[in-house]
Amino acid sequence: MKKIPTTVTRAALMSALVLLPAAAQAQTTLRLAHVWPGGSMVDSALFQAWADSVSEASGGELDVEVFPSQTLAKSAQTYDSTARGIADIGASAQGYTSGRFPLTQIVELPGVSSSAREGACILQSLYDQGYLEDEYADTRPLFFFTTGPGYLHTKERQIEKPEDLAGLRLRRPTSVVGDMMERLGAQAVGMPAPDVFTAMQRGVVDGLSFNWEGMKTFRLSELANYHTEVPLYDLSLFAVMNQRNYDALPVELRQVIDEHSGMAWSMRAAEVYDTLIAEGRQEAVEAGHTFIEIDDALTDPDWGPVLQETIDRYLNEVGGNAQEIYDTAMSLKAECAVSDA
Repeated sequence: MKKIPTTVTRAALMSALVLLPAAAQAQTTLRLAHVWPGGSMVDSALFQAWADSVSEASGGELDVEVFPSQTLAKSAQTYDSTARGIADIGASAQGYTSGRFPLTQIVELPGVSSSAREGACILQSLYDQGYLEDEYADTRPLFFFTTGPGYLHTKERQIEKPEDLAGLRLRRPTSVVGDMMERLGAQAVGMPAPDVFTAMQRGVVDGLSFNWEGMKTFRLSELANYHTEVPLYDLSLFAVMNQRNYDALPVELRQVIDEHSGMAWSMRAAEVYDTLIAEGRQEAVEAGHTFIEIDDALTDPDWGPVLQETIDRYLNEVGGNAQEIYDTAMSLKAECAVSDA
């Protein structure tokens, strides 16, 4: 048997050892789970764009694998799945986990924001100012954003006044809106956004409260022909990372994640949403649907008292510093509106 020179063996071994750290780092994969459909603009222009940017900024040492459409974690379990490490990064709506984020969901109350950009700015600012940190103590938040105002959309009946909701089966986006629907005589049905199209097709629900982005992304304007633009809520959304997995990264890779967090990416998300909001509404206009617009809903003689009661009931129920957070959110409107210009 031919004997390999010891010097060659040692040289090869040393070369392999030198290359190991780089190879290991290049194979660091983060699993990102989100609820939006694969191929949708939120999937491609936000989360895949985030993944690509992270990979580029890390020199390929971080690879982010995106799992859309609830394929890795169901919408209601996305946050807990991320906290437990089933997903490294998770993105979904706080409202899918009822009662878990009561202070965050103050941003969802009627009249707090008028666009996705304004809502995202207010929500991210509240977190950055320390008002919401305790609600996310078991994860590392990356950025927050919102859907923009959610309106009423129905298949067969136009809703002009609150009393027109009586007898309807409506998909509720959050428990707060669901409570309002129930008080007005509707049957509020809870279900994740991806399930609404089939539910409407089968007559399980007569309509829903949703934003225009969702109407486009989930093709719901194919089924709902009547739209009442009264802002009932603005759904809050999160992108968070498993804290242990973040801590396990080398410092330079943690810095990459930090640079892809905070207000800058909150605004990137809002830009995607506001684009989709405009496109979603235009689709309904071009389809010849029927619209009713409620201007300045909080002062509207029919809708104003209902919306104000919803606000008051929620703040009283949450208690603590809920009123302070609400007041701060309302004071941030002017600052965030400037950003919206």
